[in-house]
Amino acid sequence: MELRLDINYNQILRLIRQLPKKDIKKLTNTLQSEVAIKESDLSLQELVLHAPTWTDSEIEDYSKARIHFNKSRIA
Repeated sequence: MELRLDINYNQILRLIRQLPKKDIKKLTNTLQSEVAIKESDLSLQELVLHAPTWTDSEIEDYSKARIHFNKSRIA
């Protein structure tokens, strides 16, 4: 079940101002943590989207090096 309300910013502010002080602090903490989570998700997304990529020749060189390292290990 979903309930949708169409209220504007000023109406939200009026509702918040009616809350007791402890609930306003609770709301503030919740909003700050939500914003922090969204910012960290965005920064991770930006990191992934703008991260450097390997060319085919670099991947091939890496694969050859891994094979060499794996063969040189003493079992």
